[in-house]
Amino acid sequence: MMDIAVYGGLFFAAFGAASILPMQSEALLAGLLIAGDHSIPLLIAAASLGNIIGSVINWALGRSIERFGGRRWFPASPAQLDRASRWYQKYGRYSLLLSWAPIIGDPITLIAGVLREPLLPFVILVSIAKIGRYMVVAAVALNWA
Repeated sequence: MMDIAVYGGLFFAAFGAASILPMQSEALLAGLLIAGDHSIPLLIAAASLGNIIGSVINWALGRSIERFGGRRWFPASPAQLDRASRWYQKYGRYSLLLSWAPIIGDPITLIAGVLREPLLPFVILVSIAKIGRYMVVAAVALNWA
């Protein structure tokens, strides 16, 4: 039962980190890895899956921006959307490889939805970025421990 709580908690922390919530999942992943009580591949998978699903929700919100854009809870300001849109149009779908990055990553995934990026290429590129980030976090944490 405790394992489910650990992996589920990491999943939801990573999911929240891909949203507008001020959450960080890297520190939780590093702490769990350093503790050494859980499967490394499962920890990386839980964090990656949560973060990828959170990004897909951003993409879906972007596709519905006309309906939700003016609401207070919307995850990006008009200025952020404009900046991210210019970035995405300049660098194209491969800018999704930066979806792991703080500050710019979430708006890029939102703009991909606004600009109607097809879901399959979106998921592939975001998955590469998110899994890669968590693998780097794991390597650093395990080498530091």
